[in-house]
Amino acid sequence: MSSAALTMSGPQESGTWSVVAVQGEVDLSTAPQFREGLGKAIEHGMRSLAVDLREVTFMDSMGLGVLVGARRHVMESGGRFAVICGEGPCQRVIEISGLSDLLGVVKDDASLPSD
Repeated sequence: MSSAALTMSGPQESGTWSVVAVQGEVDLSTAPQFREGLGKAIEHGMRSLAVDLREVTFMDSMGLGVLVGARRHVMESGGRFAVICGEGPCQRVIEISGLSDLLGVVKDDASLPSD
């Protein structure tokens, strides 16, 4: 388990999507902060929420759980959810877990679905 910092910024608008960028490591120690940050974005009525993980250096199953929970909340309110991650640790853990399709993984902002 790591004690590396987790930072989140945004949301920034990318077309019709609100993108929350995440940097650092998402693990047991930082998952509560990750959950809280995404929860705030959802509470502010983000109808199309994308989580940008391209600058995340490590993510374990706790991070996956937070993403699945955030997706559920967004979808229950009639919104859209996606995860942006290029090649790297996040893409690998999401792929191995079999959650790529569920989480709507794309490689960059330009690949986010349009209306």
